[in-house]
Amino acid sequence: MKSNMNAPLNLQRTYDRSRVPLYLQVAEVMRQRIEARQWLPGAKIPTLEQLEVEFQVARVTVRQAVDILRKEGLLYCRQGRGTFILDNKTDKRWLKLATDWHSLAESLKGNVPRLIAAPTPTSQPILAAGDGKLADSYVFLRSVQFKDDEPYGIVNLRLASHIYDLDRAAFETRPALPILAELDQVEVKSARQSITIGGADPEVADLLKIALGTPTAMCRCIIVDSHGIAIYVADIIYRSDYIRIDIDLLANGSSKTQTAKSSERKSRKTSGTAKQKA
Repeated sequence: MKSNMNAPLNLQRTYDRSRVPLYLQVAEVMRQRIEARQWLPGAKIPTLEQLEVEFQVARVTVRQAVDILRKEGLLYCRQGRGTFILDNKTDKRWLKLATDWHSLAESLKGNVPRLIAAPTPTSQPILAAGDGKLADSYVFLRSVQFKDDEPYGIVNLRLASHIYDLDRAAFETRPALPILAELDQVEVKSARQSITIGGADPEVADLLKIALGTPTAMCRCIIVDSHGIAIYVADIIYRSDYIRIDIDLLANGSSKTQTAKSSERKSRKTSGTAKQKA
């Protein structure tokens, strides 16, 4: 029996896979369309009736989703004319999780950490092979990071005590990475960052002002100095709607790629010449 590929999707099973309220799921799809510019600034979005049919939900669910995006500044309503995409030129995904040390440190300048109370952590961070050696002791700093009074990340940082003592006031009032980049006494040997995707638990949702279960980016960043000591070990949770990752796929490898291509062409040419002689 042939399946009907043109049959309308039954979205109920899709909705049931998530415990997120239905109106939040609809709002997220609409938000993604706006961010991807499938719905362009100034354009009128489909009517409530059309969205009700498309998403296979009740009218009240669509209204709730639209209201969320209106409060976020993504939509605005005109009496008797409909709902439109707000022409907002601000790049919401301003936090670029750079793939090099200096760019990452530079991107965090000007942001404001607000220290928060934290449970007593383990005395030493847990390091994997290749993460460097442990310092004699660490200072634990926990903060919510803000930009323009909006929370965007939670940082659980273990900073080597001898580094913290170089400028205690700065480390308690500014993001630590830019400070490390500025310190003449610190020579960075390696800087590694790993990223996984998770969801906001109740505490994270409250601190970052997002809904429970909202996707988050969980980063582990480890900075090792010239002595091989892990001087900075941070576990950071970012709001996923504020971040972006740009990767140059040829960075640090373009010359190798060109060399490989050149060798391959030379090999083919040599092989062809040998066949002609034969």
